[in-house]
Amino acid sequence: MPDWLEPKAGLQITPKTFAVTWQYQAEKLGALGIDPSIYGRQCDPAFFIGLSIQAGAESGISAEGNVNMLTELIQHRPVPLDEDLTLTGQIQWVRPVPRGRRIRTQVEIILTDGTPVLSVTRESLKPSPELVGTRGAGEQAAPVIVDAGALQPIARYALSPEATRAYSSEGNAIHYNVEAARAGGFRAPIIGGGQGVHLITAALWQDGIDQMDVVIYFRRPIFWDESVWVGVMPDQSAVGLIKGEKVATEIQIHNLARRSGSA
Repeated sequence: MPDWLEPKAGLQITPKTFAVTWQYQAEKLGALGIDPSIYGRQCDPAFFIGLSIQAGAESGISAEGNVNMLTELIQHRPVPLDEDLTLTGQIQWVRPVPRGRRIRTQVEIILTDGTPVLSVTRESLKPSPELVGTRGAGEQAAPVIVDAGALQPIARYALSPEATRAYSSEGNAIHYNVEAARAGGFRAPIIGGGQGVHLITAALWQDGIDQMDVVIYFRRPIFWDESVWVGVMPDQSAVGLIKGEKVATEIQIHNLARRSGSA
């Protein structure tokens, strides 16, 4: 086991340069039943939820057992595939909550010439093992979608363990290992927050998105063998990932600027 760093405010994520390749996107989205061709040469920004977590783990900040609470995702311009991107970031704060600690991390993605393309701010719960079953993860924002029945259905998905294993990366075993999930208090592995957001962004994409400013709230865990559906509010102010009639993940849309042509 690596010597993990203790999360604390100001802890830096080691800058890294990488590219999201067309092949990587096609393989991961294809595993989820999403047609990657809808994105053309543009990257689905939902990938950067997981990539931000992975960058933290590579910097010595453990993600094991952590649960996504919310993500603020701002796309300043389209994110290109197969082009070098640089990621920087740091932990903004760490606060005690009844179930453990709540951690806020901010990450910036820029092109090699310094042009900003994406900002990702995440809040996650780091549960304490001795507090499994305890409720309370800190202050929660009011629901964005009060009644799932008001949503206009867009897409439906039947999840499977095979798809979740194919999508998941090493670093948080509650998403792909039954024993780790049960040790964390779940009946079975839960899908990663980014995996669920892919289902939403695919439904929103249409002809592509140039700019986007959204806040994503992860309200309920989604198990890897459940069925879910995507629905949008009639006024386009919010979109949700729903299991049954309960909101599991909801996105509050502050800005969504679509492209004039295809991606």
